Amino acid sequence: MASSLTCTGVVWALLSFLCAATSCIGFFMPYWLLGSQMGKPVSFGTFRRCSYPVRDEARGGTVMLEQCGRYASFQGIPSLEWRICTVVTGTGCGLLLLVALTAIMGCCVTDLISRTIGRVAGGIQFVGGLLIGSGCALYPLGWDSEEVRQTCSNSSDQFDLGSCEIGWAYYCTGAGAAVAMLLCTWMACFAGKKQKHYPY
Repeated sequence: MASSLTCTGVVWALLSFLCAATSCIGFFMPYWLLGSQMGKPVSFGTFRRCSYPVRDEARGGTVMLEQCGRYASFQGIPSLEWRICTVVTGTGCGLLLLVALTAIMGCCVTDLISRTIGRVAGGIQFVGGLLIGSGCALYPLGWDSEEVRQTCSNSSDQFDLGSCEIGWAYYCTGAGAAVAMLLCTWMACFAGKKQKHYPY
């Protein structure tokens, strides 16, 4: 099977796929922020949450339902900053995934990725990583929402976690974006083979 990628390009394709997968998994998982409420562990993502209080009609009180789920609507996300973070980070993950899948296809298809296409793909990866990085930077602005404050002993504020801590998914998302921005973007410049010029 012929490839349109150089040896550097093959490494770029695999690394791009790993970065995109890491960022997408981290984005989807609701373990960006970890805390506790009513003695139960609680975690948040940008658009998902694990463990939430529900009204128990039989006991006449509130109990913690220990399961993960997404918010019922986009407006249900606790803060405007987290809504923006969801859109920006999701778009960035989509761009990284698009480039990664195109790069993987370039390993199998001749003349798919030229030097110019590789550089454009690197630019798209840079923008995707920048969007994800922006989403990660916006996320702490939502720590002052009522839901987060209840989980963090009513002591959290913007850029102040209170009794909560940052979870692995936040680091995973940011690390995938950072590697895509810094390493994959550079490698993409050398990924494609020079186009052959045919005399006609």
